Amino acid sequence: MRRVTRMFSGLPVAACLFVVSACAQQTKSQAQPAGVTVFEGARLITGDGSAPIENSAFIVRNDEFTVVGRQGDVQVPAGAVRVDLTGKTVMPAKVDLHGHIGYQHDVDGTMAKEYFTRENLIDHLQRLAYYGFSAVVSVGDLVDRSDLHGGRTNWGDVPLRVRKEIIPDAALFRTTGTGIAWPGSGANGHPSRIDVPYPVTTVEEARAAVQDYVRIKPEFIKIWVDDRGGRTKKLTPPMYLAIIEEAHRYNIPVAAHNVTLADAKLLMRAGVEGWLHLPVRNGEVPDDELLGIIRERIAKKDRPNMWFNPGAGTSASSREDWDDPLLRDTISPEQIQAQVGDQLAKMTPDSVERARRNLREMGLNNALKLRAAGMKIVLGSDTGQTRFFIGWSGQLELENWVRMGLTPSEAIVAATRDSAEAAKINTGMVAAGKSADFIVLDANPLENIAYTRKIDKVYLRGREVDRAGLRAKWQARWKKRSTN
Repeated sequence: MRRVTRMFSGLPVAACLFVVSACAQQTKSQAQPAGVTVFEGARLITGDGSAPIENSAFIVRNDEFTVVGRQGDVQVPAGAVRVDLTGKTVMPAKVDLHGHIGYQHDVDGTMAKEYFTRENLIDHLQRLAYYGFSAVVSVGDLVDRSDLHGGRTNWGDVPLRVRKEIIPDAALFRTTGTGIAWPGSGANGHPSRIDVPYPVTTVEEARAAVQDYVRIKPEFIKIWVDDRGGRTKKLTPPMYLAIIEEAHRYNIPVAAHNVTLADAKLLMRAGVEGWLHLPVRNGEVPDDELLGIIRERIAKKDRPNMWFNPGAGTSASSREDWDDPLLRDTISPEQIQAQVGDQLAKMTPDSVERARRNLREMGLNNALKLRAAGMKIVLGSDTGQTRFFIGWSGQLELENWVRMGLTPSEAIVAATRDSAEAAKINTGMVAAGKSADFIVLDANPLENIAYTRKIDKVYLRGREVDRAGLRAKWQARWKKRSTN
C-alpha cells in the first residue's frame, strides 16, 4: 500500500516565537522546503540503459529531479513529503516524435480541420499524459502559412500558442508546422490533411516555402519524398536538396518521410537529421554505401545525431492486446469497433505470428542495421490518425520493438532518453536536473515489455496526473453520446 507522510524537522518552534522575523522566515524555509518530495522503495529504471536501482530513492523539488540513488544513501531534506513506492517499478515518461494530433474528434474518431481547436488539442495531450507520455512533437499541424501564390490559409495559430503553455495533466506540445511536399503527396490518410503541407513544384517555390516556414520556429522541417505508390509526383532531388540547404542556413533541422534507397542516400549525404518511418522501405534495405554514409557523418561530426522511427506499428499485436483495459479507458467500445473491428475480425493466431515474423525480418535486415551504423531509434507512432488511437499506438510501437529485436531495456531507452534528446526536451530520464516526468508501474517491464501498460500513476513536472478524473471525463462523453 502506498504511504504518504510528512517528515518533521523537530525544530523547537516555541524557541523562535520571540526572535526577529528574518530568523523566523529562515527557519521556516529550512524546515519546509517548497515542493520537495522523496519517492522511496521502487525498482527504478532511470532510462540510461543501466541496471535498475532496487529500493531506490529520488527527490523531486518543484518540477525537477534533484537527487537519485538508493534508499538509505539519499539524504532527505527536513520537511519533505515522503511517498512509499515499495513493490512498484518506476520508469521515465515517454516522448513521441511523430504525432498527428488535433484533427481527430475525441468521441467518434472522425477527422476534420474544424476539430483543430485549442480544446481538442489539449484533450489529445491529456490522453498522451494518461499513457505516460511527457511530450509530443506533432507533424503537419494546422498553422497559418503562405500558400506561395498570394494570401494566407486562415488556419490560425493554435499550435504556436499551445506549445508555449504548461497545461495541467497534459503532455508538452511541440510542433513542426505544416511540412513541405509535392501537391497531394504529403500527409495522407484522410482528406482533412492532404492540402496542409506547403505545395511546391519548383526549386524556387521550395526555397520560398522554407523562408516562410522558418518564421514559426518549428522543431524541424518535415518533407515528404513519396510518390504514394505512383499516384502522384514527389519532390525531386534538386527540390529537396534546396529545402535542406535553405533550412540549414537558418540552422533548422530537416526530417524526411521517404521510401527509396536512392533518395535515402542523397538525403543522408545532404545532412538530414531525422526520418519519420524507416529511411528505406517497400522491399529495399540499407546497403553498405548508405551505412557507410551514416558512419562517415558520425566520424566527421557532421550533424551526427541521426534518428528514425522504425514504424513497427500495431500489426504484430494480438486480439488480446486490443482487449487491454488501458485502451478501453480512453476509447469507447463503439469507436474501437468502428475503426479496427474489421482488422480484429480477420485476425487469427497464424496472421499474428506471420506479422511478428515479418517484424523480426524487418528488424534484422533494416532497422537494426541502421541502429548498428549509429542512427538512433526513437518513438514516433503516427498517433492521432484514424486507427492510430492517441497514446495507444505509441504504446504498441514500443512493445513491437522488442519483437523486432531490441531488449526491453533498449526499447525503454529509445522511447525515453533518446526520443527526448532528439526532440530537444529536458525529459526522458530519472536524473538530477531533468523534468520530473515518470511512470509508476505495477510490474517490471524488463521482464515483459507489455508491463509498461500496467500504469498505476503518472507524474509530469513533479505532479501526479489526475488519470481518474480524465477517465471519468472521457467515459461520460461516451455515455452522453450513446443516450442522445
